[in-house]
Amino acid sequence: ALKRVVGAYVIVLIDKETPDTLIAARKGSPLVIGIGKNEHFLASDASPIVEYTKEVVYVNDYEVAIIKPDELILKNLGNERQTPYITKLDMELAAIEKGGYDHFMLKEIFEQPQTIYDCLRGRLDAEKGTITMSGIEKYAEKIISANRIVMVACGTSWHAGLVAEYIFEELCRINVEVEYASEFRYRNPVINKGDVIIAISQSGETADTLVAIENAKNQGAIILGVVNVVGSSIARASHAGAYTHAGPEIGVASTKAFTAQLAVLTMIALKIAHIKGSLSQERYMNLLRELDAVPEKVKTALEQDEKIKALAEKYKDSSDALFLGRGYNFPVALEGALKLKEISYIHAEGYPAAEMKHGPIALVDENLPVVFVATRDSYHEKVISNMQEIKARKGRVIAVINDGDNQSTALANDVIVVPEADEIMAPMISVIPLQLLSYHVGVAKGLDVDKPRNLAKSVTVE
Repeated sequence: ALKRVVGAYVIVLIDKETPDTLIAARKGSPLVIGIGKNEHFLASDASPIVEYTKEVVYVNDYEVAIIKPDELILKNLGNERQTPYITKLDMELAAIEKGGYDHFMLKEIFEQPQTIYDCLRGRLDAEKGTITMSGIEKYAEKIISANRIVMVACGTSWHAGLVAEYIFEELCRINVEVEYASEFRYRNPVINKGDVIIAISQSGETADTLVAIENAKNQGAIILGVVNVVGSSIARASHAGAYTHAGPEIGVASTKAFTAQLAVLTMIALKIAHIKGSLSQERYMNLLRELDAVPEKVKTALEQDEKIKALAEKYKDSSDALFLGRGYNFPVALEGALKLKEISYIHAEGYPAAEMKHGPIALVDENLPVVFVATRDSYHEKVISNMQEIKARKGRVIAVINDGDNQSTALANDVIVVPEADEIMAPMISVIPLQLLSYHVGVAKGLDVDKPRNLAKSVTVE
């Protein structure tokens, strides 16, 4: 009967004759079965199961699970028995508790110094000048010889892909395209054998991303996965890749997954650039040290929390907001706008700062907060010029800057200071105040920041 079912689904049935038997099947949507002592647990994600067991089986498409109190049987559509592959969860119960914080979102924002460190640990050795990523090493030559890299993702992961596009093209000198997975899967993209597709997803279960990489895989593309959840569908469908090791992310709005994705993608780019020789040894070593310093710099950025909380009170009643940045900070502006929309329900838009003159500047008046991501980089003078244009039209300027930036301080109504870093690493630091701002605005408005209306943590359906 399942051969005739159309679409994505997880179906769970109870046998009327033997009510202690469940029959489950999936296609396109995730299904995880937890194995306990004479009991089983079914969920779309491992997080709710960890309280009861750390042994799980990830069911594949077109597999049927027959679940009895003391037995789990897997069969394919040909009624042939399959051997269940049991995965041990590397997850602690404390990781899915608030740990003294008011909300999961705040906890996850403050976890970022540790989660980025965990992501780098065992991979990055800045002193020896090495990056160890066995999966990437295996496919390094194919990545180097590829005509292009296509990054497919949705939401916050798409913004991580945009930052990575700048990094890969700068360091590796390989053509990169970034695609919304939901668009990529439905149009008829040109995919050549040997193209590299990098799928970015926190959950590893995003439906559009999963279908997009399956289609590309069928056309001979090499699939690399950058995911957080071990054993997830995208991880299993990829030829190779890297886990972000950010730990469970419970808050619906993604925070620590974004910075962990950037850390992994930066390491991949540095690894490939070093093998290819497209980066001088001096620049390579300097960037390794810069990346190694990111967790401490994020920790310092988090010290602005109380100041940002006061800013949130000041701007919480705004009906709109504009986020602007250039270069590596443009995707950070997009991410800041998305967070504010998700958490506070304030209409917000992110733009490249230079594009403001092509339309958005018409919105500027004395009531519009305009957030500039204006850390020191090769675009800084241009961003200062854009700031002056907003001030001339009485806009309210909030600037994320580095210490000692007197020009921005003189122009802005409010400033948030973050530690200075190489422009390639800066997004992992400059995004922190924007996450905190959206969180505190949502709390100030009395909203449920962990569960924003109409949103789901993982989009596992079309």
